[in-house]
Amino acid sequence: MPQKIALKGLVLKGLVAATVAMGALAQTAPPATPSVPDVLVHPWVTTPPSRTPDSYISNLKDKQEVESPFVVRFGLSMRGIVPAGKTAGNSGHHHLLVNQPLPLDFTKPLPFTEKYIHFGKGQMETVLDLPPGQYTLRMLLADQGHIPYFVYSKPLTVKVVKQNKDVKPEGLLGPARIELLSPQPDSALQVPFRIQFHASGYNISHIGPKVPDTGYFRLSLERAGRKAEVLNFTAGQTEVWLASPADAYTAKLELISTSTGEVMAKASPVAFKVLGR
Repeated sequence: MPQKIALKGLVLKGLVAATVAMGALAQTAPPATPSVPDVLVHPWVTTPPSRTPDSYISNLKDKQEVESPFVVRFGLSMRGIVPAGKTAGNSGHHHLLVNQPLPLDFTKPLPFTEKYIHFGKGQMETVLDLPPGQYTLRMLLADQGHIPYFVYSKPLTVKVVKQNKDVKPEGLLGPARIELLSPQPDSALQVPFRIQFHASGYNISHIGPKVPDTGYFRLSLERAGRKAEVLNFTAGQTEVWLASPADAYTAKLELISTSTGEVMAKASPVAFKVLGR
């Protein structure tokens, strides 16, 4: 009998510990925003093949050779962007880790150093000016207090073969604009397929905090003889996976001010075809 009592006591302690741990997680988790989900609700929207949130570098490949300075662009799957200091559902802001592993403790804020580069305004790109050598780059999403989410990229290695002292980093970004990175013009796609958005010189944000000088993406998919499908990415999302009907489409992307609702920028239209499954 004493052994049974002792066993029950251990089980009870375990349940209490689990309850306390769950309570702690609930307290630290960001508040949900049911009306603005991380993945847009629409009949054509589908889950990415990875089925997990992902922060990644969109314009570089592993083991790529580059000349410095060079541009690094950021992508984000199944989450949205919101500037530092602001809370909106599970949205966060990008961080670029240079020659750094993932933090061992995901409950502590990321440091501010040249190896932990913060993009707290809601940026989607930067310019790195590094001396020749091999570098490991990794993206990591963090919340309003720079505490990381479990949303990060695989390490990507680049080799800087030359540093051009006469090139000004700010000159590489070009004029402020938004773009459709994919699909490519006149491409033919099988479903599901990904549409990726990018902003240069603009900051992206979840609509909730209404941060001045930020915007969210709006995508219109037009088909001949049919009403356009309009998708508003008000949670600060920067891509979408679609399983749309087979047809010819024209995609038109706009950036909408989170504070005024006005159009801040428009991308060049992209025509493509969906062949089906």
